[in-house]
Amino acid sequence: MDKRIAIKIMLWLIVAITIFHMAILFKLIPYEITWGGRLKSDAEMYVFESISLAINIFLGFVLLIKGEYVKQILPLKIVNLVLWAFLGLFVLNTIGNMVAKTNFEKFFAIITLSFSILIWIILKKAKAMKAQQHL
Repeated sequence: MDKRIAIKIMLWLIVAITIFHMAILFKLIPYEITWGGRLKSDAEMYVFESISLAINIFLGFVLLIKGEYVKQILPLKIVNLVLWAFLGLFVLNTIGNMVAKTNFEKFFAIITLSFSILIWIILKKAKAMKAQQHL
């Protein structure tokens, strides 16, 4: 798969995930079925969902830089470092989702695994392209 296609897929998935988190914030989806059933109040939900939205928006912004859709305001080394960190986070999140209590949470293992694979493709294709440029 091409790096640019992987980035586009990731960006669309982030849009979908952002809509999902907004639906939780606006109580269209009950927060009790998310976060492993650990949230016990609206206040906790607002904190967790706000942080999740910020992280997803940040990842989307990093991907926009990586895909050269916006001006590169961060050095490419930082962009790649952030993507490696997200790769690690998504791998761990996939494991966490697989052992979750609810089938709803277990379903998200598919999404986080997809994110892991797509970020791996983005990072490895970029590394291969950089190696070719030095030849």
